[in-house]
Amino acid sequence: MKFRKLVALVTGASSGIGKATSERLAAAGYKVYGTSRRPASPGVRPFEMLSLDVTSDESVETAVNTLLQSEGRIDLLVNNAGFSVAPAGAEESSIEQARAIFDTNFFGIIRMTRAVVPHMRHQGGGQIINIGSVLGFLPAPYMALYAATKHALAGYSESLDHELRTRGIRVTVIEPAFTKSHFEANLLEPDAVLDEYREARAGVTRQLRAALETADEPGVVADVVLAAASAARPRLRYTAGGLANRLGLLRRFAPARLVDAGIRKDLRLDAPGASPRTAPVPA
Repeated sequence: MKFRKLVALVTGASSGIGKATSERLAAAGYKVYGTSRRPASPGVRPFEMLSLDVTSDESVETAVNTLLQSEGRIDLLVNNAGFSVAPAGAEESSIEQARAIFDTNFFGIIRMTRAVVPHMRHQGGGQIINIGSVLGFLPAPYMALYAATKHALAGYSESLDHELRTRGIRVTVIEPAFTKSHFEANLLEPDAVLDEYREARAGVTRQLRAALETADEPGVVADVVLAAASAARPRLRYTAGGLANRLGLLRRFAPARLVDAGIRKDLRLDAPGASPRTAPVPA
């Protein structure tokens, strides 16, 4: 009997977590198709590359159909494509900018899921792995829009898993902390900058850069993706990396006030001279 390779589709595979995941899955025996919105750089890679823009219904349909024409099935979808706005106050991004980040980070995943699930249902099984973030269960001052997309992703994934589980399809969220990738190079600058946030914005940016210097390599996340894809009974949520594991435990077991204080301390939100005025109590 001829051995049939499992077929995986990984979005945002030109670099970082997507590339590392595609390489890890290929090494484990998957037939992998990675995608990129921009033309792939030349070079030898152990997986195929497709052009795909997750914000375009037509592009998503074309890429999925191209894969199906070649392989006839999709066993694993890894939704990885995403971006963020550079550290900024929530009101420093226009509604248009908010729509743009949701269109990629959240609605892009919905487009991919809607394109792939009918084929997984027809073939009797499959798995969807969504790359989330610890900011899907923690707040992120000055990165509120990015955290909002990841919170939305977590809720969508958990609900979808209940819907599809009886059809042999599982949905999993991988939640890393800081990861060394080209993510920070693709940050959009806020488009409604206010001078009131200048100092706080600069401080959080410094903290982010310092954190990225000691961040996990993309392979740490890729290993967890492979473990989830290989599990007989995959869990709904996996953290990826030591920091993410600690933050997950902290969120689960620590008092909310302690978590709140830790976030403000780490980001130096209550530094001398930076404390907000006490709001008046409504009558």
